[in-house]
Amino acid sequence: MKLLEGKTALVTGASRGIGKAIALVFAKNGANIAFTDLKYDDAAEALEKELQELGVKAKGFSSDASSFEDSERVINDILKEFDRVDILVNNAGITKDNLLMRMGESDWDAVLTVNLKSVFNLTKAIQRHMLKNRKGSIINMSSVVGVNGNAGQSNYSASKAGMIGFTKSIAQELGSRNIRCNAIAPGFIETEMTHKLPEDVRKEWAQQIPLRRGGKPEDVANTAVFLASDLSDYVTGQVISVCGGMST
Repeated sequence: MKLLEGKTALVTGASRGIGKAIALVFAKNGANIAFTDLKYDDAAEALEKELQELGVKAKGFSSDASSFEDSERVINDILKEFDRVDILVNNAGITKDNLLMRMGESDWDAVLTVNLKSVFNLTKAIQRHMLKNRKGSIINMSSVVGVNGNAGQSNYSASKAGMIGFTKSIAQELGSRNIRCNAIAPGFIETEMTHKLPEDVRKEWAQQIPLRRGGKPEDVANTAVFLASDLSDYVTGQVISVCGGMST
């Protein structure tokens, strides 16, 4: 039996990168997949078809995760379509990096709203359903910079650190109803975003990692499968770093 057979997962910001990898690995493990992105574009349509070809039910939804009202709407739409959601992966996020002296208020607000408020929005919107079922797994995509900080990313680091505090609090609030909440803190993961960096920068970064290489989106996705499955039934309130040893 596949690890997620019979379960339905919602993955936010799933059209690309880590979110896409999570959706695909979840589907390979038998989960039906609802996923969201800001726009239902060609990438979302392609992912929907790719997931369906794996033999699971899959549907993409256009939604602004930073909007409380839109998050409630999309949760209602997903429940009408799938009837249940067993797993929520809060993956939607953006970066607007700069040194604090050059960072505008709008860049701070945008990153905190998309990265952190979205986690509040979706978790609050889905909790009633999970409470009714007395079971659920919530996985929040944090970052090693939320643990260690990073120059030029004070807004991003703050949003990801806030996500860790939120994770630990929700684990305590909902644990008695058999709802688990954990966070994953990826390190330097090879995605479309990191491939845009100059080759010398990527090599220099890799040399700072004990495993001497960047991770793959599937490395994060496999950790998410563990947290989503019954293998982690006694794991909640934890932060698992998938970083090749960057955070020790």
